[in-house]
Amino acid sequence: MFIGHAAVALAAKKLAPDVSLGLLLAAATWLDLVWPLLVLLGVEVVRVDPGNTAFTPLEFVSYPWTHSLLATLAWGVLFALAVSPWVPDRRPRILLGALVCSHWVLDFVSHRPDLPLAPFAATKVGLGLWHSVPATLAVEGALFAAGLWLYLRTTRGRDAVGRYAFGALVVFYLVTWLSGVVSPPPPSDRAVAWVGVASWLLPLWAGWADRHRVRA
Repeated sequence: MFIGHAAVALAAKKLAPDVSLGLLLAAATWLDLVWPLLVLLGVEVVRVDPGNTAFTPLEFVSYPWTHSLLATLAWGVLFALAVSPWVPDRRPRILLGALVCSHWVLDFVSHRPDLPLAPFAATKVGLGLWHSVPATLAVEGALFAAGLWLYLRTTRGRDAVGRYAFGALVVFYLVTWLSGVVSPPPPSDRAVAWVGVASWLLPLWAGWADRHRVRA
């Protein structure tokens, strides 16, 4: 749920206005930031399989260390502990850990049953929202609209960077999300992983734009 993860990061700014949107986005997408690195190392496996679901041509063959429920809970705790030097208050740290865990919940809604409950566990779950393009567009679009509304109620641009850099980020997310419906499948699993590595730039972009915004 690419755009759904961004939505919860945007909405979380309402609860933690002093925490950078870049850090909130990094937490909400942390599993997908680590995942391509493990794919490139051969630890986890993705396969390009057009028709796997209606919304994405990717088959997530194995990703127990990033996307199992047990691993997600562990990542949430580790993330909250790791940000302690930059986020001294306990409540925002808990929120950041919860954002990491929210990733699995949203993926549970969107993925077909390919999410393991724990590393090496045979049981895999997923509600399969991605089997329907209209339902996916409706649910994820509504989430993103709600998250964006909350963020814009919480902050306002203090200069052109705060307005236009943030606006460009929103446009990038929307174009990338919608183009996935009509774009041809990726050429290889490694290409998918390298695109995932490039997504590390998105929290940096979000943090840059957020630094040029103030409380509304």
